Amino acid sequence: MNNLRLPLSLFAASLLTAPVLRAADWPMWGGSPTRNMVSNGKGLPEPEAISPGKFLPKSETIDPKTTKSVRWVSKLGSQAYGTPVVAGGRVYIGTNNETPRDPQQTGDRGVLMCFDEKTGEFLWQLVVPKLGSGKVSDWEYVGICSSPAIEGDRGYVVTNRGEVVCFDVKGQSDGNQGPFMDEGKFSLHDGKPTEVGPKSADILWVSDVRTELGIFPHNISSCSPLIVGDRLYIATSNGVDWSHLNIPAPFAPAFAVLDKNTGAVVGEEVSGVSKRVLHCSWSSPSYTVVNGQPMIVWGGGDGWCYGFDPVPVKDKDGTPVLKELFRYDANPPEYRAKDGQPIKYATFNGPSELVCTVVVKDNRAYMSIGQDPEHGDGIGMFSVLDLTMRGDITGKALWTNRTIGRTICTPSVVGDLVFQAEYNGNIHCFDAKTGKTLWMHATNSRIWSSTLVADGKVYCGTEDGELIVLAAGREKKVLGKVEFYSPIYSSPVIANDTLFVSTITHVFAIAK
Repeated sequence: MNNLRLPLSLFAASLLTAPVLRAADWPMWGGSPTRNMVSNGKGLPEPEAISPGKFLPKSETIDPKTTKSVRWVSKLGSQAYGTPVVAGGRVYIGTNNETPRDPQQTGDRGVLMCFDEKTGEFLWQLVVPKLGSGKVSDWEYVGICSSPAIEGDRGYVVTNRGEVVCFDVKGQSDGNQGPFMDEGKFSLHDGKPTEVGPKSADILWVSDVRTELGIFPHNISSCSPLIVGDRLYIATSNGVDWSHLNIPAPFAPAFAVLDKNTGAVVGEEVSGVSKRVLHCSWSSPSYTVVNGQPMIVWGGGDGWCYGFDPVPVKDKDGTPVLKELFRYDANPPEYRAKDGQPIKYATFNGPSELVCTVVVKDNRAYMSIGQDPEHGDGIGMFSVLDLTMRGDITGKALWTNRTIGRTICTPSVVGDLVFQAEYNGNIHCFDAKTGKTLWMHATNSRIWSSTLVADGKVYCGTEDGELIVLAAGREKKVLGKVEFYSPIYSSPVIANDTLFVSTITHVFAIAK
């Protein structure tokens, strides 16, 4: 804490010493710190060559003999909103506990499951009891929504209780590595510690940021951690209460920094996001370097996009805080007020927050506003910012597009094209240079899933359980769709030339 301001050269050097993952892995939400939903995967089967198969009679097990191009499929809980992460030969995904893997652990729980990448074999799980607050802060049966971040032999995940947990990627298969030795107590059941076995998680540390920072999560804690050097960056999910009118913790940080080795809080935002929060701060952070300036870019629950210096500095009271580099209101003024009066939140014409993750690429930031899907449709806007540090133009919009409605989906940026799904079921293609709409495809379903671009194709899941496949070009071309059995609320990912699709109940590994 006495040397928070590192020289830039040392900070950059620390990034080079991190363990190297296979280039084709997908080790975090968005695949990389830029969070751009683009993969270098190739040779994937065409849509018509994919079939998820059929269930065995009176079972939730899919008969592998009835599938096509499916390497393996594994059962999750009854609600899976977490997007898969693939690293080091393992697949990680958040779900609930409605398909208990441990007879000791029954009832409503948040669960992070780990599978073998090649075979789909269940390896281990992290089981997290609920807060008991119901829909207000830990919605029943929602489970873990965070996609973990994997670095070498460690992983980091935000739990349904708002904690940050660091875990050994091997679980307990090689014993308890410590220093945390209370896994049984952590996963209490009916007030009693559970027995830890080879299929249990090996926790290395737990940081209860919810309690330490006085956070009031709204509905659920949902953020995927970002690792930069020795620091871990998270949104805290601080938000409103059940009334949607009161902010219980207006001075608690909406964004925080932890030491990745110990879990200690080493910094926080002081931009006042929580005082202005519309609903909740759920967005995950991104990282880039612009003209030699390292930069964390993050979408706030107040509808503003922020740029922070990654290295905390002490304020006049000695508190480590994040220096704000820029802020940009992702809502135009007419979304926030009319005739001098504020427009009510959660109305069709009202303001929205940033639920999507801001994508950073080539000194630009790409984002779109939206709200909790429970609030329905509404007006939206897509923005592209200039991040270059030139005078006062940092964080100013290069272009905006208002043809899009609300979305919680992260965009994909490839060459001079931007692909963005919106909640009402439309998938848009914009010209990345001008913001012009090139085409729009109506899926006639709701969309929570972000687009993924790979091998000249755009993949996107729908609430009707369809995986839509389009050509990643300036002209609209529908390549096909794959029909699954249940809604797809997470996003497809590609790792090591395998497509991973998680429905609300199963995860599929698809490859030729």
